[in-house]
Amino acid sequence: MKKTLLFVLALLLSTAMFAQNRASLLHETFDGTDMPEGWTINGLGTSNWSIVHSNKAGGDANELKINYYPSFDGISRVVMTPVNLTDVESVVVSFKHYLDNFSGAHNIGIATSSDGSTWNTGWSQTYNSTGGGSVSELISTPDMGKENVYFCIYYEGYSYNINDWYFDDIEIFTQENLDLKLVSIDVPNIVNAGVTEVSFTVQNMGATTIESFTIETVDISADYCGTTDPQTFETNLAPFEIAQFTLQISFDLNPGTYNIPIDITDVNGTVDDDTNNNGMDKTFNVSAGIAQRIPMIEHFSSSTCPPCVNVNYAMANLTAANPGKYTYTKYPCYWPGAGDPYCNDDTRTRVAFYACNAAPQTFLDGIDQGFTSVTQGALDEHYATPAFADVRGAFNVEGNTINVTADFMSYFNMSGINAYISINEKTTTGNVGTNGETEFHHILMKMLEDGNGNPLELNIGEYKRFEYSFDMSSTFVEEMNDLEVSLWIQDPVSREIYNSHFAYEYTEHCYPVQNHQMTEDGNNLLVTWEAPEQGNPTGYKVIVNGEVVEENTSDLSYTIANANGICIAEVIALYGDKTSVGTLSSSIENNEETPCNAPTNLSATVEQNVEGFDYEYKVTMTWDAVADAQSYIVYVNGEEFGATNTNLYIAGSDNEGTFTFTVSSLCANGESEQSEPCTVEVVSVEELESSFIIYPNPAKDVVKVTTVNGQQSTVKVYNTLGMLVEEIEINSNETEINVSDYNPGIYFFSIQTENGNVTKKIVVE
Repeated sequence: MKKTLLFVLALLLSTAMFAQNRASLLHETFDGTDMPEGWTINGLGTSNWSIVHSNKAGGDANELKINYYPSFDGISRVVMTPVNLTDVESVVVSFKHYLDNFSGAHNIGIATSSDGSTWNTGWSQTYNSTGGGSVSELISTPDMGKENVYFCIYYEGYSYNINDWYFDDIEIFTQENLDLKLVSIDVPNIVNAGVTEVSFTVQNMGATTIESFTIETVDISADYCGTTDPQTFETNLAPFEIAQFTLQISFDLNPGTYNIPIDITDVNGTVDDDTNNNGMDKTFNVSAGIAQRIPMIEHFSSSTCPPCVNVNYAMANLTAANPGKYTYTKYPCYWPGAGDPYCNDDTRTRVAFYACNAAPQTFLDGIDQGFTSVTQGALDEHYATPAFADVRGAFNVEGNTINVTADFMSYFNMSGINAYISINEKTTTGNVGTNGETEFHHILMKMLEDGNGNPLELNIGEYKRFEYSFDMSSTFVEEMNDLEVSLWIQDPVSREIYNSHFAYEYTEHCYPVQNHQMTEDGNNLLVTWEAPEQGNPTGYKVIVNGEVVEENTSDLSYTIANANGICIAEVIALYGDKTSVGTLSSSIENNEETPCNAPTNLSATVEQNVEGFDYEYKVTMTWDAVADAQSYIVYVNGEEFGATNTNLYIAGSDNEGTFTFTVSSLCANGESEQSEPCTVEVVSVEELESSFIIYPNPAKDVVKVTTVNGQQSTVKVYNTLGMLVEEIEINSNETEINVSDYNPGIYFFSIQTENGNVTKKIVVE
């Protein structure tokens, strides 16, 4: 007997168990570092296409890019592996793209070829400005219906006038009549604690206008996790049209990590033709607090770059007008020509990180601003956006050695993040090149440890300290008393920067408070802390649930009177006009000691040959929902097999055998113990029928039901009209059922067990 079950995850609200209807002919997400196997470049620009580690088109890294250099004027095609279009009259081609435009207008299009040399255009579009979006087009060319058809995305124009064009998530598929796709769940990756609304985006991928659709999700509020009532949305969504909607319920969320699933259950009052794109889930963090965001500016430039002059001038004006509203590091690059003589390995690392290929280029909080300066509007927007992490540091200089101490703090559970420390010289003159400039600002000298940053793993309210002493004599530094230190926290995959700050210059580090705690004091909560391990703060700022309750207190405690619900207190040490990072305490800080309850009343039923189900046997498991559970983990025969956000799980198997199921709860503070086991015997209908004998047949007064193993079961008796006549529980090897009061005729005895159901026809005379 095979020991493996083929599982199908099935949330209560999911339809993913059904077979795919539409034909997906090609789907490329560029996960590798090389051009996909079988893809070629046709026409001009054979060296302009590449796979780069970026996500400018809107998908996940990596993505396809065409670069301006070496320049050409004409058509360049990236040709995909051929697909079989026998009996296919048309297909949909969809992709994401982003144009970084230099000047002028440019065309991209989709074309097909059945011989690899004659190309038939199926769609084209002219673009003349920087920006991106999604393309979904129904393609019908003379190549339709043929066995081997090549598709290409082509660029047409003078390549020198673009900077780059990015493409991702290319898919070719046949169009269904009724097909609504859930494109995204539009909740930010991090939100502040409290009431949160969740929006989502859908796209009509079918040929029929969508007039209504219904979705199901779960309530992810802290005290309850269960299915919400179905929500129906009225709309008028034409083919390929995209629209955003907001859930009709909102969630009051405490700090932690949450996962919300959304599933489209019907479209225009019926089942969608393609259910495979109807559902997804989104994991996001809820922050315990916010900090003032200081936008991080990264600027790639060169003293040999003529266009850099105007951008440097504009950036100097911007920073002069916004003191205290930015952090800045400028990378001297190695192009054009010989490049800036102050370029170093850390600059090269950051060039590769951002996939830069020209100067000038600016980034604001990790977001590409193009080959221009950061605008006042963009800086203001970022400065006004709350941050969910904070950073403080200080440095001093002893001879040729710089000493840096930096604290990086997070208000959410942070993992896979890097802390970056760059030592810059405020003004340099020794790197004069060929562009006419005589002085340069915020020039990178060294990154600590290097340009790859420092791994950072933080739980809510934690901080991590980095301390470095570095001999600057190995760098291009001109004046040791002219240094600055930039600090920032960044996701190395998405490139999102969570916050930044210049380190305080030539001073002692602003150490945070110690032993910050919250305890119950009758109906009140007492917040206490100890003075920092070093330094002499002038006072302390206390913030409770996002509101400042003490601006500058010398006390080492604060009382929250008549506290209700969850309280989060932050304490910041003040050093005149300088501050430390905050520390947190919470009224729920002991949650980790409270075990997550295991599910109870686990049961499982087996059905055979269920219409619309992909496997011979369908096993349906249910259990009582657990308060505070965010999800559940299902185990089979002691091995983890799947997870669900509801108290229902469906598994499929083509094999018979004995299977033991257990379920655990997953709460904010971890996984519970496993439930009491539930064991089922997956057997064939024939084997199950042989374990029961019903006689006599025909019968007059009594029908006897015998079983070889005495298994508990239920007998439901139905007449020929489908009406339930009687229901009897069986708990012994033989049970008598009195049929003397039955009207003569045919009856169906349905024996229902945890291992499946058996139905037998009995004649009563």
